[in-house]
Amino acid sequence: MTFYPVNEARITRAISSEFLQEFGGHIESDVVIVGAGPSGLVAARDLARSGLKTLVVESNNYLGGGFWIGGYFMNTLTFRSPGEEMLDELGIGYKKIEEGLYTAKGPEACSKLIAAACDAGVKFLQMTKCDDVVCRQGRVEGVVVNWAAVSALPRAITCVDPVALEARVVVDATGHDARVCQALQKRGILSYGECGAMDIVASEDALVEKTGEVYPGLYVCGMSVATVFAIPRMGPTFSGMLYSGRKVAGIIKDKIAAGAADVCTVKA
Repeated sequence: MTFYPVNEARITRAISSEFLQEFGGHIESDVVIVGAGPSGLVAARDLARSGLKTLVVESNNYLGGGFWIGGYFMNTLTFRSPGEEMLDELGIGYKKIEEGLYTAKGPEACSKLIAAACDAGVKFLQMTKCDDVVCRQGRVEGVVVNWAAVSALPRAITCVDPVALEARVVVDATGHDARVCQALQKRGILSYGECGAMDIVASEDALVEKTGEVYPGLYVCGMSVATVFAIPRMGPTFSGMLYSGRKVAGIIKDKIAAGAADVCTVKA
């Protein structure tokens, strides 16, 4: 086998030009979702499938968050009914353990959800950390981001200014940290503490129920909801995460449809 003789310079040019073209095409988006865990990925997939220009910002180099692995480093995920319906939709194999309880393998579940988001047209910025929000006249209108590695550098050499990405809607899907909401909390705009002790039965229902807008232009889904509303944590079960992502996407689609003039029409 002989590979085509493409040299190093052409490879570097291809990487940089394609990345910058996609990055430039998403400086303005309909929706920016911060966090690529299961709730963020479901929300992104549903929004992109509806035709909205959707960008996901993720601080890690990989997508999926805790969806790769279950509790105690065991890669078996659990789902309570009706979570199996979402697994069927995504083509994820699962096993019925008892009435209302199912298991799936993390690598399969996560990879298929990531693929579904990519197939829907979602774009991703990995190794990118949300440092702040763009907030104008009492409304969140974007996020302020920097390379995730910058925060790990010695303080003497971290004078690296961030950049801003504008959006009609921002979703905090950053998990327990609720990192986007932190930007408003530290300014006294939002007030919250932390999630409660584990109570899976109570948590999943409450998490989906409270998923939604917490400040004009800013929505929460997944475990960010648990933190902002101080509801119990849920541990290694994922139906609530998936349906929280679906719910926030539905709310956003309805809200943007009601104000269609605000939808970003420039596609990458």
